[in-house]
Amino acid sequence: MAVNGFGVTEFQLFLLRRMADYHPELVEDAVRRLGATRASMREANKRWQAMVRAPRFPRGGARYAAVLGPAEVSLPRRIGDLACTARQWVLPLWPELRFEVLLGPAEIGAPVLNEWLVRAPGAPGPELRTVADLAPWGCVVGDVGEAFPGAVPREGSAPTRFRLDFAAPGADGRTVAWTADFTWGLLQEVRAMQGDIQ
Repeated sequence: MAVNGFGVTEFQLFLLRRMADYHPELVEDAVRRLGATRASMREANKRWQAMVRAPRFPRGGARYAAVLGPAEVSLPRRIGDLACTARQWVLPLWPELRFEVLLGPAEIGAPVLNEWLVRAPGAPGPELRTVADLAPWGCVVGDVGEAFPGAVPREGSAPTRFRLDFAAPGADGRTVAWTADFTWGLLQEVRAMQGDIQ
């Protein structure tokens, strides 16, 4: 499945382009595994941006099906009072994860509410006990939220970015406050905040 030669590989390159600011070495390795180059990654990003602005390109969840094919699963999900749908696709770079698009209720046009990588249904997540276990690209937002209850979601610095503030033991065993930054739901970095958490 592809639109004008833009398919799963190109979509993964588009996702990687947004991660390059944090860990260029991880991105370089992933680009090589795709048999691509940095230039083709930049081109994939440029092409996606042009496609989503084109008047005839599908909207909502249909745009992802156009380049990724039919979703592997489609799951009902409630967000407060809203009856939503989560559609998930397999991406070869992250076999233990799924690219998930959360769609709002059909009666209001099924807008895309969120789009990011999540843990695949039934796939075991990493064992996260201290902040030292939080490796870049090693977990997704849901993994951190589950491991450290009370995590507070924050807006990221760009639409594809997300932030969690949470408390966890550091290297010395003291529980302190941390901020984790994610791109497309995948962990990029963790920074200490000021002050201890009681």
